[in-house]
Amino acid sequence: MDLFNDQPESQINLLPHNGTVHYYGALMTQSEAHDYLNKLLETIAWKNDEAIIFGKLIITKRKVAWYGDSRFKYTYSNTTKEALPWTNELLQLKALAEETTGETYNSCLLNLYHDGSEGMAWHSDGEKDLKKNGAIASMSFGAERKFAFKSKHTKETITTILQNGSLLVMKDETQTHWLHRLPPTKLVSKPRVNLTFRTIVMKEQP
Repeated sequence: MDLFNDQPESQINLLPHNGTVHYYGALMTQSEAHDYLNKLLETIAWKNDEAIIFGKLIITKRKVAWYGDSRFKYTYSNTTKEALPWTNELLQLKALAEETTGETYNSCLLNLYHDGSEGMAWHSDGEKDLKKNGAIASMSFGAERKFAFKSKHTKETITTILQNGSLLVMKDETQTHWLHRLPPTKLVSKPRVNLTFRTIVMKEQP
């Protein structure tokens, strides 16, 4: 299959100000997207996510995994994870994301939502290890889900639906000025896998 044909050349910015979000829609056929979903469910080293909130360890139903070019250590929610080596499928999808967006990525954080009861609260991806104002390419497989943005200043919200096999990219000052979330819903009973390709900045060794 040729995943690189007929890609969108330009996209409308979903945000009205202070950031850039492009939604490219589905980059492949539904059959190809379902094949990737099954491969990701089978081959990724999924683990329940852990976070330390107000000094208490929280273990989520949602599962996560972390992959990258090298043994990156990535810290968020006061927990540190070490990157695993890329799988063949992740390398294929990273190449597709890079070809589509014109950006480069060296790591990927994956989330597995078993059904609509699992979501993500309002947050921004502002971890110090991430490239400042760098692009984050979010690729979705499985159940369609609503994705929302909220301005940190005006509180206005923007929503879109993330399709199976689709790509959404957040860049520029989006993380500084906007929050985003995946709201839970009772209308979805099937799983969704989300891949967020990122650029980690390597720290200089003393």
